[in-house]
This record gives sequence, C-alpha cells and structure tokens, in this order.
Amino acid sequence: MAAAVRWLGLRARGPGAVSAARGCVGWARLARARPLPPSPQASPRAVRRSVLGVPPRPGLAWGPSRWGSSAAQAPATKAREDSFLHWFLLLIPVTAFGLGTWQVQRRKWKLKLIAELESRVAAEPIPLPADPMELKNLEYRPVKVRGHFDHSKELYMMPRTMVDPAREAWEAGRLSSSPESGAYVITPFHCTDLGITILVNRGFVPKRKVNPDTRQKGQIEGEVDLVGMVRLTETRKPFVPENNPERNHWHYRDLEAMARLRGADPIFIDADFRSTVPGGPIGGQTRVTLRNEHMQYIVTWYGLCAATSYLWFKKFLRRTPGV
Repeated sequence: MAAAVRWLGLRARGPGAVSAARGCVGWARLARARPLPPSPQASPRAVRRSVLGVPPRPGLAWGPSRWGSSAAQAPATKAREDSFLHWFLLLIPVTAFGLGTWQVQRRKWKLKLIAELESRVAAEPIPLPADPMELKNLEYRPVKVRGHFDHSKELYMMPRTMVDPAREAWEAGRLSSSPESGAYVITPFHCTDLGITILVNRGFVPKRKVNPDTRQKGQIEGEVDLVGMVRLTETRKPFVPENNPERNHWHYRDLEAMARLRGADPIFIDADFRSTVPGGPIGGQTRVTLRNEHMQYIVTWYGLCAATSYLWFKKFLRRTPGV
C-alpha cells in the first residue's frame, strides 16, 4: 500500500489519504483487468498515465511513433527511386545515338577502303618484288612473273567452290543453291628472272579432277608469262578445320607451312582468268569483296534512339502532375 502511495506521488497524511490511495489502487487493478485500447501513436508511459488517470506533465509533448515515421519516409524513398529510374533509362537512347554515330564513321572508313581496293585491283601489273616484306602492302595488287611450273609438288586447298560472278548474280535471289565442290590447285612456280620459287593458285578444279592424272592436257610445260594477284597468309578462323599436310588437304592459306613443305618462298599469287588453258584449272579465283553493312546498323541504332527517346519523353516529361 505504501509503495502504491509512493508510486502515485501522494503523501500519506491521515486516514483520508490512505483511503484515497486504496481507491486509486483498486481502480488501477480494474483498469488492468479491462484495459482500454491505447492510441496508435501513444507511448507506453502515456498509456499507463491515461489508464491510471494521472494527468500528463505540463510542457511534455509526445513524439510520433515508429509507424508514423515510416509512413512519412515512404514518399521520400519513392521520390529517390523515381529520380534514379529517370536518369538510368535516359542512358538507353544516349547509348543508341552514340553507337549510330560510331557506325557513320565506320561506314566512311569502309567506303574509303573499298575504293582503295577497287583501284588496286584495276591497276596495271607490276614486276613481282623479290622481298616478301615489300608484299605486305601489296595484297590484291596485280603482279607479273615469268618462269615454269613444277606439277609434281601440287597442293590442294579444299573444299572450295568456283568463283563465278555471273552464276552468283543469277543465284542471288534464290533460297538455296548447290554449286559444285572441288579444290584450288596450288603449284610451285620457279621465277626465271628472280631465281626464286613461289606458290601459284592456278585455279579451281571439280572434285573429280583433283587427281592430276585426270587433267594431263592442262599441265602447262615450259616457260610462261603469268599475271596474278598477291595474296598474304591467313589465320585459321573459328570452325575452320586444321590443315592436314599429311593428306595434302589445306583449309586455309598457311604460307609458311606450305612453302616449307614444298621448298618455296612464302610468296603466293592467284593466277588471273587469262592463265586458264583447256583441261586445266580455271583461273581468276580471287574473291575481292568487303562486307559493308554499316548502313543497316546506322538505321537500327538511330531508330532505337528515336523510339526510346519518345518513350522516355512521354513518361517523364509529359506525364500529368500527381500521377
């Protein structure tokens, strides 16, 4: 009883005070037995004072609860997320515009390269330089040589199909085509004036004519003048099989390995079509093409930039306030 009196802050001054204390304690027990629902924003101490009928201390203000604070912070968090999304999505049209501009520059470079290649192919033949280092800047350049073939040391690049611009133009609109498969005949050629042996791609033969015994009429004997285009070595591309020197099957131009196997210099030319003789390989098997698809990429990237810019503008700059 005395503890309850001290807890309530009352001084026991006679039987009246004690009776009042007893009444308060009994009322408090009743309140605890049947508690009133507390206010959602009231602190536990305020609930206790309200239940016991103790007036709040003057000058004491109760702060908001945790639930009220979280509710106040939610709009600020959403605003930060919207701002991040706003600028992050802007990266899509900006990046697409940059890639489109890069493709414009790439197209200019490719057109210049194609023009240089066409002028080089159409140039007059020059004597073949004896130094292989000079040939690095002469790929697709026509050169002329004089000498004789060594047909006993032929190499075969296979499988290959014949380069035929007329046939390819006719089949361009077809869904499928079945050109005849065969091989390129690579024959060592001893240059009389230079005193070196080079490798010459004489041209295409069908698969049934790969064996030289089946085309004896086309095996040129004696000295001849030859014109061809300089070709450089190749590196193996993905999915291209490895060369097989033991079977004499070559899938790509490895000049060092070819020249070492046949005792020649690592110099390679494609003989032109005028070198073709009846019964022999068909010359002119140089495919001079460069892919130029940059205009498609330009349209794609700039179109993506325009579409995403419109969507971004519609969502973030033209939306109704408050929505």
